[in-house]
Amino acid sequence: MSRLAGKVAVVTGGGRNVGEAIALRFAREGAKVAVVDLDKDRAQRTVDLVEQEHPGAAAVFVCDVSESASVQEMATAVAGTFGGVDILVNNVAITDRGATVLDLDEDEWDRVLKVTLTSVFLCTKYVGKQIVETGRGGAIVNIGSTSGYRARPNATAYPAAKAAVINLTRSFAAQLAPYGIRANSVTPNKVGSPVGQDVEPTDRKRSNLVGRGGRPEDIADAVLFMASEESSFITATDLLVDGGVLHGPMD
Repeated sequence: MSRLAGKVAVVTGGGRNVGEAIALRFAREGAKVAVVDLDKDRAQRTVDLVEQEHPGAAAVFVCDVSESASVQEMATAVAGTFGGVDILVNNVAITDRGATVLDLDEDEWDRVLKVTLTSVFLCTKYVGKQIVETGRGGAIVNIGSTSGYRARPNATAYPAAKAAVINLTRSFAAQLAPYGIRANSVTPNKVGSPVGQDVEPTDRKRSNLVGRGGRPEDIADAVLFMASEESSFITATDLLVDGGVLHGPMD
């Protein structure tokens, strides 16, 4: 039996990389998938890939997840289209690169936190209300980052945002438990293309205990586990899917 049969999932940042892999994995396990992205063409590309295997299993929802009105509209539209919501994956993120605290522009700080952190709050608030309304319980999976665990000499806002996402997830778990909703996070390291980019550099350096670079499918498998009944006794937990980088070589 498919592990997500009859479930409806919202995947933000579903138009590329990890989000695309999650959407495909969910559809293969029987879910209907709302592919949420600010870029309609990117989202449609993912939906087209899903539809090749599972006609009718996915739909595009264009949304600026950093803006409350847009998120509210998206959440209502998804529930109306698919008859409810069971799963939310908060995957969207952008990063700052190269600037220290002495140099980072304050507008850039605000932009990174709004997209990477505030979006998690907004989507969990409004999609979470739809999960509660659906009445079947559910699961929220937030995508963290090893940057949320350690210092970054070349980024300031992104590590702060990802550290907050990991702890915010625990608060969600405590607050939403009465509604039968579990909340967990999955933390990767350098998977696929860099944050906010479409193409993976051929010279991207990785060093970990497993001895290979992470693939989007590695994260999709972990998110599927956290969204499925196989993890029904797991909540308020961060699952490291980083090849052991936090406990091995640091790059």
